[in-house]
Amino acid sequence: MFESPKLYNESGLKKEEDAKQFINSMRDKKAVITGLKKSKQKENAPLLFNLAEIQNQCTKKFKIKPDETLEIIQNLYEKKLVTYPRTDSRVLSTAVAKEITKNLNGIARGFKDEEVQGYIKKMVKEKYSTNLEKTKYVNDSKITDHYAIIPTGQGYENYNSLPELQKKVYKVIVTRFLAIFYPPAEYNKIQVIVEVKNKEDKTVETFQCSGKVCMKQGFLEILKLNARTKESTKNEKNVENETKREEKQTDLEILKQLKKGQEIEIKNFELKQAETSPPTRYNSGSIILAMENAGKLIEEEELREQIKGAGIGTSATRAEIMKKLEKIKYIEVNSKTQIITPTQKGEIIYDIVYRSMPDMLNPKLTASWEKGLDMVARKEIKPEVFMEKLEKYINIKFDKLVVKM
Repeated sequence: MFESPKLYNESGLKKEEDAKQFINSMRDKKAVITGLKKSKQKENAPLLFNLAEIQNQCTKKFKIKPDETLEIIQNLYEKKLVTYPRTDSRVLSTAVAKEITKNLNGIARGFKDEEVQGYIKKMVKEKYSTNLEKTKYVNDSKITDHYAIIPTGQGYENYNSLPELQKKVYKVIVTRFLAIFYPPAEYNKIQVIVEVKNKEDKTVETFQCSGKVCMKQGFLEILKLNARTKESTKNEKNVENETKREEKQTDLEILKQLKKGQEIEIKNFELKQAETSPPTRYNSGSIILAMENAGKLIEEEELREQIKGAGIGTSATRAEIMKKLEKIKYIEVNSKTQIITPTQKGEIIYDIVYRSMPDMLNPKLTASWEKGLDMVARKEIKPEVFMEKLEKYINIKFDKLVVKM
């Protein structure tokens, strides 16, 4: 069935009758394990927060808008609890990395959060390295104006007077920071390839599956497992999650016992009906990330490189752009879910712009302007030349829109 027109994709057929016919053709056939690969996999903690990442995280976790997140972190910055918030960088500079123990010691002394203190005590007990200089978390070339958002280890005299939400956001920043000092999570992974042969027409169908289980939590102890516990407040949900984990563990134990060349029994085939679903809508946090990474949509390599790290807007203006779009009623933001939907007015405006000046909707335009400004900065062209081209472009576009009497 490989690359058959009957397939929707590699995991499904388009029609139910074709699926039933396929199952019938598999019955009473021999199945042999032709491939078996066991490997260990390591996963490091994610990079530190820049403004876009923390805005996205707070939208998911606390259902607040990006401008609210910026306001909160700005207040934490003014209270000397965190570093400068309006940053696009997710790494630290070498100079900051050399002094990072000051931040850690400050948190250990001043942040009276029992959970966080437990993480720090484990770091000390297990003797986790605090030398970040040769890790992915330190890169001078990826820092423009400011490095990533991290706790300063100071300002705790102001902490108790903070509103509860601000305390929660601060803890999110602290835990992401501490996670980079923890060891990677380690997994055992198994991949199995099974061939089912038809002796009569000598056709072969190939199936594959894989499974992995976490052997050492590493940084997950701070980030993911903590989040899971907090979200699963109901007993039923905890039981359901635990059951799923146990089933996964059992499946992996079965996979471990298999050997290459082994003939296995086919117990059953099952049909599963599924539907395709459209991409999920943006929420007020994920749209900020999409704006930051808009350059990835550009096909031309030179222009894509030009907008890299810039995207649409800047770390300081993206939240305000979304706020303005909502204020002028081009979009609506659900206050509970933070899901964004365009209004009828917004769709009409989009249609008008798309028909009259479609390049205004393409990040390629932003990239070409960025390229022009970069050429001015490097003195490859004169500022007057760039301004003349820009004014000419704007006049041409307005001439298309303005109805001449």
